[in-house]
Order: sequence, then C-alpha cells, then structure tokens
Amino acid sequence: MYSIIFLFVLSTCYSVTHADLVNTKVERNIDIASQLVKVTVKLTLENAGKSPVSSFNYALEPDTKSHLSYFGASPIQDDGRIDLKVEELPLNTNKANKDKDTHRILFQNPLNPGKLTTVRIELIFTHSLNPYPSSITQSEKQLVLYHGNHYYYSPYVTKTQTTIVTLPSSSVESFSKLKPVSQDDNVITYGPYDNVAPYSLNKMTIHCENNNPFLTVTTLNRAIEVSHWGVISVEEEIDIAHTGAQLKGAFSRYEFQRDQSGIAAVKSFKTILPASASDVYYRDEIGNISTSHLRILDDSTEVELRPRFPLFGGWKTHYTLGYNVPTYEYLFNNGDKYVLKMRFVDHVFDDSIIDQCTIRVILPEGSKHIQVKLPYPTKRLSDELHYTYLDTIGRPVIVLQNHNLVEQHIQDFEVHYEYQKLLMLQEPFLVVVALYILFLAVIIYVRLDFSITRDPTKESKLRISGFIETIHNHCDNRTIIYAKFDDALSKFKHNKDVNNYQTIVKKLNAEHKNETQAVADLLVKLKQEGSDAIDKVTELQRHDKAFKEQLQQQTVLVERLVANKINKQQYLDADAAIAKKKEDIIEKVNAVLCSL
Repeated sequence: MYSIIFLFVLSTCYSVTHADLVNTKVERNIDIASQLVKVTVKLTLENAGKSPVSSFNYALEPDTKSHLSYFGASPIQDDGRIDLKVEELPLNTNKANKDKDTHRILFQNPLNPGKLTTVRIELIFTHSLNPYPSSITQSEKQLVLYHGNHYYYSPYVTKTQTTIVTLPSSSVESFSKLKPVSQDDNVITYGPYDNVAPYSLNKMTIHCENNNPFLTVTTLNRAIEVSHWGVISVEEEIDIAHTGAQLKGAFSRYEFQRDQSGIAAVKSFKTILPASASDVYYRDEIGNISTSHLRILDDSTEVELRPRFPLFGGWKTHYTLGYNVPTYEYLFNNGDKYVLKMRFVDHVFDDSIIDQCTIRVILPEGSKHIQVKLPYPTKRLSDELHYTYLDTIGRPVIVLQNHNLVEQHIQDFEVHYEYQKLLMLQEPFLVVVALYILFLAVIIYVRLDFSITRDPTKESKLRISGFIETIHNHCDNRTIIYAKFDDALSKFKHNKDVNNYQTIVKKLNAEHKNETQAVADLLVKLKQEGSDAIDKVTELQRHDKAFKEQLQQQTVLVERLVANKINKQQYLDADAAIAKKKEDIIEKVNAVLCSL
C-alpha cells in the first residue's frame, strides 16, 4: 500500500517537474579520437509550462549504460563552473520512463515558466569503439567502428540540434549520411535537425582509422600505507592489456626494428605522479625495469614507462610502481583527530580505462573511529588487518573497490580517524625492549655453563691459563724487587750506612725467596696438568737464578768499594761487565714471558 502511494506521488512530481520542458537548442560534440568516447552536450532548456521546475532528466541511449563511466553536469555562466547534482533514477519511475536509463539533474535554482537556461553535460563511455577488423597483422593500421545516434536522445522535444564528431584522423572508411551532413578533414558535422521527437533513434555508424593506444588497466591494486613518522608510501600493482585489434600472425622483432612497423602497438606510456613523489621504482616479476625515465616538473612528476616488449592487440603485461610522498602534504590533524586526503587513483596514462580498482589504505596501529568520505559511489569492503615489523594487534586496513574508471575519477577522497600521539612511542619502546632482552640473553649465555657433562680438557686449559697469569704476576714482583736492590746499592755507595743496607737486603732477599718459591710451586702444578709451558717456566727460573748471582756479585763489588779494597776505576770496569750481563738476562726473561 505504501509503495503504491510512493510511486503515485513520485509519478505526480515527475509530471509536474518535467512535462513542459523543451530542448530549445542542442549542440553535441562526440570525440572518438582516442579509445574513449567523450560526449559533450551544450543544452539550452526552456520551461514552456506554467510552474517552476527544479530538475530535468537525461536519458541514456539503449545498451549504453554498461559503457558509461562518467556523467557530469554544470551550468554555463560567467562566474565559472559549478557542478550540478546528478541522481540516477530507477527504471520503473513511471510509464513514460519505463525501461529507460535516466539521470535526474537538479538546477541550482528552479527554472521559472518561460525562462531559458543552458547546461553543459559531459559523458565518457568506455569500450564503445570496436576494432573492425578484429585482428590485424603487425604492419597493418587499426580500424574501429563506432555506433551512435544521429539524434540527441532525450525525453523532451528538441527544436534544433547539431552533432559534431571528432575523428582520430582524416582517414575514414565510411560513415552514415543522414542529411544534412558534411566532412571537413577529421570532423564530421551532422545537422542541424529540427523538431526531433522525444526518444528518437537513428543509427549513426562511423568506420575510421584509429592507431591511438587502446590500453586498459584490467586490474589495479593500490596500497597506501600511512606513517606518522614523515612518509606515506604508495604501491600499485597493475595489469594492463592492449584491447585493440588482435595481432594476427607471429611477431617479428626484426621487422619491428627495421620498418618501425606496429603502428597500433604501444611502446611506452607516461604516468603522472604527485610533484613531491620520491624513491620511485618500477619493476615486474623479473625485477627492476631500467627502461624508464623520470622527469620532475613544476606541478607533477612524470614517469615514462617502457615495458620489456611492445604491446600488440591481445597482449598483456604486469608491473609494480611505487613511490613515497611526505606526510605533511596529505595528512592533517587537530589534536588526536586526523584526516588523510589523497587521490583515489593516479594518472596511469592518457585516456586511461581502469576496469577494476581496489584501494587499500593502511592506517597506523591503534587508529579508531574510522570514517571514509568518497567523491563518487564506491563499494567499501570489509576492513582488514595488516601486520608488519613491531606490530602487536595489527594495522587497520580500509578496502575500497570500484570499476570502469577514467581520468575524471582522479579526485581526492578522505579518511578520518583518531590516533593517540602517545602510541608513536610504541615502536621505539619495543626496539629498546628487544635490544635489552638480546643483550641480557648474550650475558647469560656467556656467563653460565649450560653443558650437561663436565669437560676435563677445557677445565685443565682454564687452570693452566690461571697458573700462567699468576706466574706473570710473580715475575713482575721479582722485577720490582730487583729495582729495589739497585736502589739500595746506590744509597749504600753514597751514605756507607752498613746497618741500614744489611736490613734492606735481608728484607728483599726474603721477598725474592717467597716469589721464587711461589713460581716453583706453580711449576709443580703445571707438571701435574701436563702443560707445554713447563720448559719455559723452568727457563724463567734458571734466568732468575743467574740474574740473582749477578746481583750478588754486584753487592760484593760495592762492599769492597766502600771498604776501599778496590779503586774506583776497577769498580767501574767490573760494574759495567755485570750490568751488561744483567741486561742480557732481562732480554731473555722478557722473550720467554712474551711466548708464555
């Protein structure tokens, strides 16, 4: 019951709003110079009724809705272009509009009775140019067939209309000739046609040469990873197919290089990236593709991409393109509230078609209250989680999907979310904790013995190493004692104090005996361990004994000098000989200690 009342009210509104509109003048431009069909309509409407109207309807020609990619409308006025709101109407709006694909365009201000207004309508259709023939050889040119309507397809009466078709070149095989019609170079003009009835159809056919790139992005997977540390990374995985006339026969690289054949083949194309893009890379399954050129322009970054092989009809390629942009240009915040504003897609190449596009926006870990604002209808899939290094609960991923996109869809979308700035310390904290645990584990591993059984050989080596280190210390102590002996002899020569001298010598002899006995004890322990250092330690003891004997001779010599039993010259000669022997013994001792 309620649905019937709703349809009745809607039908009444339609009749009041649209019944008395008249297309006073229609200027239609159809551009088929590329792989897209771009239709621009300059429409002058008149309200011939008795009440204001707030909108008008635009009807699509039959079987064209699936090819429609973009629909836009704007009033033609002096103060610039303002887009009008466009609504797609259901098929069963009323009897007059039944089974017709119709869009409603709302005026900025209601159109009063007897008044005129001019509106500019722009439509872009994809996959509407059919290669004919469908397959060509490498050296042949590509021909396409376009089917359209000589008349402006409208639910209203059209008083006068003109259609201008822009061709890729002046080479035309054939075209329909609904008079009046004329051709001038690469332009065909149909009309003017007067008093055209609503929903008039008259088939237009144009068969012409079109060697422009027929490239289609069959699949585009775009990942935008947001970082609050200064960089937003963008990576695109792209599948491209040449959807023009299929290549007939085998491909000849020799003919391609010699004659520059392959007019319809695509050798390279240009991708436009943001001006601040950096660290741009371009690779495929094999690896990096070096046949690319990067140009930094004032307002953009231009990347000329050259696939590993030219693309002929039916051929495909897959590649990955990535770059970084600074965060501050695209991410804005007010406290803990953030807004990411970026383009939905980039300019892949001129007059591009994107059949299927999936966008993944990877937000920082801990983001919440996420909202998305889109410039045109887009399907939002279920959110996902993305894990990378130092993540704990995962990063939220917003997944958006759309299809049949063209350059007019290169518009900004927004992602609103909340993020606590304190969470930025999470990753540095995890790094510190990880390093702390690593160092602690190394300390525990080095300090503790985790072996299940004892290793006698290893323990013996450790004991021997300790004994040798102790022997070094005792040898150093004996060197100090010898220095004290020399000092005591020097003082005794000058002050001739026998009692003090004998006291010092007695004390030093006792210390030397203790050090020598300690070394002898360690030598016994080394023999028990079976060490290879036994001979060297024995040699040290022998050298020490010889040094002690020279020291005793020097003592006797000083005592005789003090007692005036020898003269000074005799003392000096004998002392020099003893000093020379002591130096030789010290050099031998040092050599043995170094090798020990």
